Amino acid sequence: MPVMTPPIMTESELRAAVERELPGVRADLERLVRIPGIAFDGFDHTQVERSAEAVAELLRGCGLEVRIVRSGGQPAVIGTRPAPPGAPTVLLYAHHDVQPVGDRSLWESDPFEPVERDGRLYGRGAADDKAGIMAHVAALRAFGDALPVGVVLFIEGEEEYGSDSLERLLVEHRTELAADVIVIADSTNWDIGVPALTTSLRGIINCFVELRTLEHPVHSGMFGGPVPDALTALSRLLASLHDDAGDVAVEGLTRAPDATVDYPEDRFRAEAGVVDGVSLIGTGRITDRIWARPSVAVLGIDAPATAEAPNALVPAAKAKLSVRLAAGDEPKRAYEAIRAHLERHAPWGARVEVTLEHDGAPCVIDCSGPLFDAARAAFRTAWDGTEPVETGIGGSIPFIATFQEMFPQAAIMVTGVEDPHSRAHGPNESLHLGEFARVCLAEALLLAGVAEAGTKRN
Repeated sequence: MPVMTPPIMTESELRAAVERELPGVRADLERLVRIPGIAFDGFDHTQVERSAEAVAELLRGCGLEVRIVRSGGQPAVIGTRPAPPGAPTVLLYAHHDVQPVGDRSLWESDPFEPVERDGRLYGRGAADDKAGIMAHVAALRAFGDALPVGVVLFIEGEEEYGSDSLERLLVEHRTELAADVIVIADSTNWDIGVPALTTSLRGIINCFVELRTLEHPVHSGMFGGPVPDALTALSRLLASLHDDAGDVAVEGLTRAPDATVDYPEDRFRAEAGVVDGVSLIGTGRITDRIWARPSVAVLGIDAPATAEAPNALVPAAKAKLSVRLAAGDEPKRAYEAIRAHLERHAPWGARVEVTLEHDGAPCVIDCSGPLFDAARAAFRTAWDGTEPVETGIGGSIPFIATFQEMFPQAAIMVTGVEDPHSRAHGPNESLHLGEFARVCLAEALLLAGVAEAGTKRN
């Protein structure tokens, strides 16, 4: 006799279930935000362990079989629940580690004590990406025992630090993680009130350039003039990375096809916090500049602090660069182009050494087919008829390309828990609570839609 599976919950049933679960979901989100799980070197990694344990407890509460795993890096959490007969399996990804808080004086409240202001929940990780974890948990709680698909939750513990051990984890747990659909809840929506499916992400190269002009510091009066100091030389070298219009001037980096939507400049300036009177750099539409073209930013410089700087010529200086790569580029080849540019443009014969910190590939996602149609329908319903926008992202999630390579048959959906005002990675990171409620409903509807699409396919 064939095994009967329960009917898939209706839209109205899911709406009521998500609404019922939201208070508890928010309380658990706040508990996660209070854990300062930073995977960067120099931070207390027992807090990352504590964060993983808290996530594992949440997943066990959803009826999942749970393990905390690692492969030479920080702990990840894997939770599994098998699919009903004939139903597809969905892998739900998020990460529990967070960025360092930076200058605490720039925060309006304690970054690890969640506070609600004007409908937003403030705290480090409130949006990126503990809200992603809790969106998954909210959907599972809404279904309870009536979950219509199999699920694998993979909650990473070092995404903000570069996912160094992720590929090893995927290889070691490949069979366990195999799925028909992969939902990555670590992106952003187009606007408050407008959902998005992310269809492309830029790649990344973080590297260091160290420049030396002197063997040791010397008196700035006795030798200044003919002797180049390292800071001046480094400034000229960094300036060579852009042309006069602000476009990247490194030969050999790829440009992708132009975007299909535009980003109004006034909105972009406001969301970025650009100071009045400061011009945007580069040419072309804003969406092309942030989605389809490379960018180069100077993240930091090692040099004497102004308050402690003596009257001496600086012998050596070091900068950290972040280079974002357009879809179609290849990180190793792009790094060689950057290294060659920096060596070729070193002023006055300065010695230059370039070292790679980490890299990640860009990716493009084909969002066609019935599973993506189910995702769009879920978003439309959760956002009361608003059509989701297909967007690129200027940022990078390098492991998506790894997922594409390792699970080529899976439909990969990159969804958003953030909005343009979330300030992820910056001071006063926050989550729009109204949008978060829509995200939770959308994910529950998506799982129902995937189950229906999977049933029809089988």
